[in-house]
Amino acid sequence: METTTVTLTTGRTERVLDITGEASRFCAGRGDGLLHVFVPHATAGIAILETGAGSDDDLLAALADLLPADDRWRHRHGSPGHGRSHVMPALIPPYATVPVQAGRLLLGTWQSICLVDLNLDNPEREVRLSFLTG
Repeated sequence: METTTVTLTTGRTERVLDITGEASRFCAGRGDGLLHVFVPHATAGIAILETGAGSDDDLLAALADLLPADDRWRHRHGSPGHGRSHVMPALIPPYATVPVQAGRLLLGTWQSICLVDLNLDNPEREVRLSFLTG
């Protein structure tokens, strides 16, 4: 297994960050196998979805409806509603696996690999990319 860690800046706003480019560059020239994407943070997730056509904003809106940023959360340190960031990975897991053929991600036409981050308190994230040869 070959692994690398990518450091990404998500800033201090809720964010869906397309990381398909980083993943594609990592897989280039590696042949057939699986790409495993993992974010080692308790408050972030990995999603495969369409970006740029409003779906990323729709996802953030849906998460705001499901997980409001208010004072209902028992996990209360950090910014208001921070506890919801700790619940989000139960809905959007911290990992995804994508098939790779001849060094190319086998994503659908409109699919992108995205880091989803609701945590306003941590502007930098690490994502681990691991390639498992098939």
